[in-house]
Amino acid sequence: MSKQKSKIGKNIKKYRKKLGISQDVLSKRADLAYHTIAKIEAGSTLDPRIETVKKIADALGVTIDGLMK
Repeated sequence: MSKQKSKIGKNIKKYRKKLGISQDVLSKRADLAYHTIAKIEAGSTLDPRIETVKKIADALGVTIDGLMK
Protein backbone atom coordinates (compact mmCIF):
# COMPACT_ATOMS: atom_id res chain seq x y z
CA MET A 1 0.00 0.00 0.00
CA SER A 2 2.95 2.36 0.49
CA LYS A 3 3.39 2.56 -3.29
CA GLN A 4 -0.23 3.69 -3.58
CA LYS A 5 0.27 6.37 -0.94
CA SER A 6 3.46 7.75 -2.42
CA LYS A 7 1.66 7.80 -5.77
CA ILE A 8 -0.98 10.11 -4.28
CA GLY A 9 1.72 12.57 -3.22
CA LYS A 10 3.35 12.48 -6.66
CA ASN A 11 0.00 12.99 -8.38
CA ILE A 12 -0.95 15.89 -6.12
CA LYS A 13 2.34 17.55 -6.98
CA LYS A 14 1.85 16.83 -10.71
CA TYR A 15 -1.64 18.35 -10.81
CA ARG A 16 -0.59 21.28 -8.63
CA LYS A 17 2.34 22.08 -10.93
CA LYS A 18 0.07 21.73 -13.96
CA LEU A 19 -2.15 24.44 -12.45
CA GLY A 20 0.91 26.53 -11.64
CA ILE A 21 0.05 26.92 -7.96
CA SER A 22 2.19 26.59 -4.84
CA GLN A 23 1.62 24.26 -1.91
CA ASP A 24 0.51 27.31 0.06
CA VAL A 25 -2.15 28.25 -2.51
CA LEU A 26 -3.36 24.64 -2.68
CA SER A 27 -3.58 24.44 1.10
CA LYS A 28 -5.76 27.56 1.15
CA ARG A 29 -7.98 26.32 -1.69
CA ALA A 30 -8.40 22.97 0.04
CA ASP A 31 -8.85 24.56 3.49
CA LEU A 32 -6.00 22.49 4.90
CA ALA A 33 -2.81 23.32 6.76
CA TYR A 34 0.22 23.98 4.57
CA HIS A 35 2.24 21.27 6.31
CA THR A 36 -0.49 18.72 5.49
CA ILE A 37 0.03 19.29 1.75
CA ALA A 38 3.81 19.34 2.12
CA LYS A 39 3.89 16.09 4.11
CA ILE A 40 1.61 14.23 1.70
CA GLU A 41 3.62 15.36 -1.33
CA ALA A 42 6.88 14.39 0.39
CA GLY A 43 5.51 10.98 1.32
CA SER A 44 5.85 11.69 5.06
CA THR A 45 2.14 11.21 5.64
CA LEU A 46 1.68 7.53 4.92
CA ASP A 47 -2.07 7.36 5.32
CA PRO A 48 -3.86 10.60 4.45
CA ARG A 49 -7.50 10.62 5.50
CA ILE A 50 -10.02 10.25 2.70
CA GLU A 51 -11.58 13.59 3.71
CA THR A 52 -8.19 15.24 3.21
CA VAL A 53 -7.67 13.60 -0.18
CA LYS A 54 -11.19 14.67 -1.21
CA LYS A 55 -10.51 18.30 -0.29
CA ILE A 56 -7.26 18.26 -2.27
CA ALA A 57 -8.91 16.60 -5.27
CA ASP A 58 -11.70 19.20 -5.26
CA ALA A 59 -9.19 22.05 -4.99
CA LEU A 60 -7.23 20.64 -7.94
CA GLY A 61 -10.36 19.96 -10.00
CA VAL A 62 -9.69 16.22 -10.27
CA THR A 63 -11.29 13.07 -8.89
CA ILE A 64 -9.97 11.05 -5.98
CA ASP A 65 -9.40 8.27 -8.52
CA GLY A 66 -7.29 10.67 -10.54
CA LEU A 67 -5.02 11.20 -7.54
CA MET A 68 -4.71 7.48 -6.85
CA LYS A 69 -3.86 6.27 -10.38
